[in-house]
Amino acid sequence: MTRISIYLDNAATTPLHPEVFEAMKPWLTDHYGNPSSTHSYGRRARAAIESARKKIAGLIQCASSEIFFTSGGTEANNAVITSAIASSDIQHIITSPVEHHSVLHTIGHLEKTRGLNVSFVEIDQKGRIDADHLHHLLKNAPKTLVSLMQANNEIGTLTSLEKISEICEEHNAWFHSDAVQAVAHYPHDLNHIHIDGMAASAHKFHGPKGVGFMFINKSSRIRPFIYGGPQEHDMRAGTENVAGIAGFAKALEIAYDNMVHDATYILKLKNQMINLLSSTIKDVAFNGDLSNSLYTVLNISLPASESNELVLFNLDLAGIAVSGGSACSAGAEQESHVMKAIRVDPNRGVVRFSFSAFNTEQDIKLAADKLASLYPELKTN
Repeated sequence: MTRISIYLDNAATTPLHPEVFEAMKPWLTDHYGNPSSTHSYGRRARAAIESARKKIAGLIQCASSEIFFTSGGTEANNAVITSAIASSDIQHIITSPVEHHSVLHTIGHLEKTRGLNVSFVEIDQKGRIDADHLHHLLKNAPKTLVSLMQANNEIGTLTSLEKISEICEEHNAWFHSDAVQAVAHYPHDLNHIHIDGMAASAHKFHGPKGVGFMFINKSSRIRPFIYGGPQEHDMRAGTENVAGIAGFAKALEIAYDNMVHDATYILKLKNQMINLLSSTIKDVAFNGDLSNSLYTVLNISLPASESNELVLFNLDLAGIAVSGGSACSAGAEQESHVMKAIRVDPNRGVVRFSFSAFNTEQDIKLAADKLASLYPELKTN
């Protein structure tokens, strides 16, 4: 078997952009000072962090004082939700059954340990939020935190931050959004949308692993999640990841500079994959809302077949990296909680393709051809 090398699992993580690597290098080699130190080495590192904070805030249209660096999206989601509950008289949480586990497991823990009421807003088979049901849940539930993601990491379905924000404001609810899959792929203007808390992670858009941020609206101050030193304006103790933060800012800057071009190009690749699979595999189905979907993600269901059990293994053997769902769920469950929530037949094999600007049309053709070759009895031509 001829092995190729095609990476189509960019929703799990992305390759580091070469320019991001160059932006990080000085902070890994020459400028190694602790940013809390008062000498010149420390002051230089502190200046780099604040420059990055200002850059990020300018790109997503918020105040620098509303950005707090974390170790990634999971910590940011945990911190925002847990600290908001601890800081406010919140008695009720509303979320959806298709949220990332860093949200669902945090809420489950709070339900058990704090006795909070938890409600799940209804979704349809494309993963879309039922806004009327959200209104209904909020109508008789004061002191509520709503946590809904902007872009689903498994099926790509988008949720309008503007619409959810308006509903939350109408009912005086606290609004948190896991925007890990959306930041850098779509513009954000947080000066004109009332979100109390939001999470992002650099490695989803060609930045380094191990760094993210939480946005906390200046009108929604919360207690720290990690205690210790006074770092991050007393909101997140621990020595900052200076190189990672510099890399985050550079990756976000590159993403914004190329957003329109990259979105157009990646959507073309996604549509190419849809067309190829539709024309080569009988009864292939596309999960999520293709009409309002994250352009980097395509989730498919394959017809029931003996080939399903080994499809990801065989693609990997051929040098094609894809996934069956969230990387954070790998090995933890037989069926994705997202697939279960949108009622996908568990007998159908599920593959998530996720694309980046580093992919090519040839990548898409080779991957689609290889997948079709695993289902010869189901080929359409």
